[in-house]
Amino acid sequence: MSAQLVTELTILILAAFVGFEVISKVPTLLHTPLMSGTNAIHGIVIVGGIIVMGAPHPGFFMRLVSFAAVILATANVVGGFVVTDRMLEMFKKRPDEDAS
Repeated sequence: MSAQLVTELTILILAAFVGFEVISKVPTLLHTPLMSGTNAIHGIVIVGGIIVMGAPHPGFFMRLVSFAAVILATANVVGGFVVTDRMLEMFKKRPDEDAS
């Protein structure tokens, strides 16, 4: 393995650990805004994947990886919005059943 690959893998692993620690410390009330933020980030991933797929000569492997990134990020965005909608439903007032 090259030194650059080892450096990039080290950064990836450290970022995963830092991300896990940060997310695990978020209070329950802040999960909805956090979910909205990650939806925005995955929207950027979708745009980046589409740009790479539309490049003149990215090669088969890069097209395959960018296609997978677009599919997975789209699934994550849709799932994130579904979960966010369910979380926001918990804060809506329900009509009183006794008032009918």
